[in-house]
Amino acid sequence: MKALQLGLLAVTTVLLTACASTPKPAYVSPTQYQSLSCQQLQSEYNRIHQYIENGVETPKRTGVGVGVGLGGGWGSRGGWGIGPSISVNMGQSSNTKRTELSRVLGEQEAIVQAAKFKGCPIIVRTNTATAAKS
Repeated sequence: MKALQLGLLAVTTVLLTACASTPKPAYVSPTQYQSLSCQQLQSEYNRIHQYIENGVETPKRTGVGVGVGLGGGWGSRGGWGIGPSISVNMGQSSNTKRTELSRVLGEQEAIVQAAKFKGCPIIVRTNTATAAKS
């Protein structure tokens, strides 16, 4: 009984710790920022930094789909047949605050890489919103 409680406590702790960690930046190609000037790169970096500091919002998307098809199977009277079928699907989106934060952190890294490639001095700021979570 004691081992079961300890095991449950360990699993809960691991799951809660994994959810509380800061997401890693997603890869974003720096080539999309190479056409910007040094001032524009710094401005875009500051805009993303401000977005993170104010709290990342989950993108608004719906995941509802309706499908019509033709299906076959065994009937209730011992035979089989083909008949129409309709399905309604309420999907779950992978757009969460963590995925959005991961995407914008990746954009910040891509901007810094593009600035370094162009030889631009860029002021990199620590994101206190993400630092507080880790």
